Amino acid sequence: MYETYWKLSRRPFESGANTRAYYPSEPHQGALLKLRYAIEHEHAAALLSGGPGTGKTLLVALLAEQLPERFRPVVQLLFPQMPAAELLAYLATELCGGGSSSIAENLSRIERELAERRRQSRHTVLVVDDAQLLEANRTLDTLRLLLNLEADGRPLLTLLLVGQPALLPILERMPHLDERLGAKCLLRPLSIEETMSYVWHRMSVAGAPGMVFEQSALEALYVLTRGVPRRINRLCDLALLIGFAEEQPAIGAEHIEAVAKELAVAA
Repeated sequence: MYETYWKLSRRPFESGANTRAYYPSEPHQGALLKLRYAIEHEHAAALLSGGPGTGKTLLVALLAEQLPERFRPVVQLLFPQMPAAELLAYLATELCGGGSSSIAENLSRIERELAERRRQSRHTVLVVDDAQLLEANRTLDTLRLLLNLEADGRPLLTLLLVGQPALLPILERMPHLDERLGAKCLLRPLSIEETMSYVWHRMSVAGAPGMVFEQSALEALYVLTRGVPRRINRLCDLALLIGFAEEQPAIGAEHIEAVAKELAVAA
């Protein structure tokens, strides 16, 4: 709606895991490097943790794009809160094209498929989103047992646990799983300098001929969002919309603060 007014080719702060708009901050680049290392060296498991909105989903999407062909396709478990029997049936369907009502049969199918992939020099990556939700019904134990599937002393899959910081104490109570993590990555919010660079990066990728956010707006943005990318996206997107509606020449601190106040009232 506002793209033409601000001379943009597309919305710079749209929601979703758009890897084209990825901003290579220090914590994100470090996490990406460590996760690729763990997977490409076929470690049994790895961890990616961070607060809501810090970019975990985007990082996983970028990771899936960057992995060599033999690690594809990446299998993703988006809704982990299911009993063990349903989990194995789901994985059998995703990996083998069909599941069974029998836990033993599904486990056998999964093992055969993973072994066949290994014979083809392929390696399976299983991503579990919101992994902090797994403890309640012992699904995490089921996933841990899948790591016992090996060939030539190497695991047949890499389990990537993605979740909020509440996952960390859960893993501490499961040393038999925690010790198998080949990488532990914790995403922090952006610093004020990174927040400013992030906004400019997203605007630049969207084709902005210049910076429409004033310095005061960027400083206010950091104070109000504490450097959380999802919050930054939300405020910036609405600020651009309001600036367009009011035919403003630029976005100042007062616009960011007004949008934040309006969102707080709406919430």
